Amino acid sequence: MASIDFNSDVGESYGVYRLGDDAAVLDHVTSANVACGMHAGDPQTIAATVALAVARGVSIGAHPGFADLQGFGRRPMQLGRDELHHLVVYQIGALQAFCTAAGTRLAHVKTHGALYNMAARDPAMARAVADAVRAVDPQLVFYGLAGSELVRSAREAGLAVAEEVFADRSYQDDGALTPRSHPGALITDIRQSVAQVLRMVRSGVVRSVHGVDVPVRPDTLCIHGDQPDAANFARAIRQALEAEGVSVRPASRRAIALGPASPLTPGAHA
Repeated sequence: MASIDFNSDVGESYGVYRLGDDAAVLDHVTSANVACGMHAGDPQTIAATVALAVARGVSIGAHPGFADLQGFGRRPMQLGRDELHHLVVYQIGALQAFCTAAGTRLAHVKTHGALYNMAARDPAMARAVADAVRAVDPQLVFYGLAGSELVRSAREAGLAVAEEVFADRSYQDDGALTPRSHPGALITDIRQSVAQVLRMVRSGVVRSVHGVDVPVRPDTLCIHGDQPDAANFARAIRQALEAEGVSVRPASRRAIALGPASPLTPGAHA
């Protein structure tokens, strides 16, 4: 039977600013990427989001990004290797502490926004992030864009890796996500999103905005919690996957079965 992890970026409210319906989204996903307070989130939001995930049996991961609340972590920043390393360590540590306080464990790490997209292309950035994750806990599963430098660097660092695909984003011919500033970057039609997901799971390819079939390995599937109607997207996608006989479960549970510092086995999703 096929299996896939289903994750969402959550915990992105801050102070009086409210973003997304985390409780509704977490009803349908298996893993939560919780903002760590740099691009979004604050201590109250982190604690509340961790509690929501624990109550639903959802696996919890840290979602570190650039220190850019005003830009929601989506603006490129140039940091030295040590700066980037410590920025990621700091944010993982924050989520790890909240998980410990809630009687659970941190399971994975996935970078956010501009940091994610830049490191997906830049080997030096990707290795700095991977080394930071390993320095905190080598048993954490590393989520990275399928086929990217993030995935390669994490494997070189000896981390278990879940290659990530997206339900609500379009792709370029090289497997990169279409920049949000471009038309068609976001998929806003549920039927189109479901069709893209099922094709990735069935065939291991995603069609780019230019009509090119790009190979992908769908270990984990992301839906953004801040997008409009995210909960309905998540519900429809989960129902479609289960109707296809796909087992939806956290990547961290599959990785743990393989032992620490082991990549997910090829074909684990098929």
